[in-house]
Amino acid sequence: MTRQLLSGLLLLVACRGEDGPPARTGSGTTTHAPAHVQENRDANRIEARDLANYASRHRLATHISGTGVHHLLLRDLPGDTARPGQWAAVNYRMELLNGTVCSASEPGHPGSFQVEMDHVESGLHEAIQHMSPGDSAVILIPSYRAHGLVGDMDKVPMRSSIVYHIGLVSLSEPRGR
Repeated sequence: MTRQLLSGLLLLVACRGEDGPPARTGSGTTTHAPAHVQENRDANRIEARDLANYASRHRLATHISGTGVHHLLLRDLPGDTARPGQWAAVNYRMELLNGTVCSASEPGHPGSFQVEMDHVESGLHEAIQHMSPGDSAVILIPSYRAHGLVGDMDKVPMRSSIVYHIGLVSLSEPRGR
């Protein structure tokens, strides 16, 4: 009985802190969230400016999607564009805005991924759907459509935009269709 009383008293004292938890707003976020939201907006604005500067320096008249992905078709051949579920075989070089190469396909050995299904950058899934086999493009992907806040934990640093120099070799339907 004494043990239960002591446990109850400790629980009561522990829960009566002076500060308490941060107040919540109607949206379920804490009151200090607006500062984080503003910091994120500022970072996105700086990143958008960096991407625009990169395109300008390299004389790339890119098209910018509503999600902030820039793409420019360097070679645009007639044909059907990639669709979700198809397998895309691509020759590519992925680099940072400063030119550091992060990864690339081996000559004669294209990489492949399933459009809208595989674990590649969401910006790449978006941009590849503007390409048909034989096309080549430059794609500028902001960090929030690439590797996000933490990067890839290897070669892509945190909050880094990436550049793809990419050629779509072929498209194929998944097996079983």
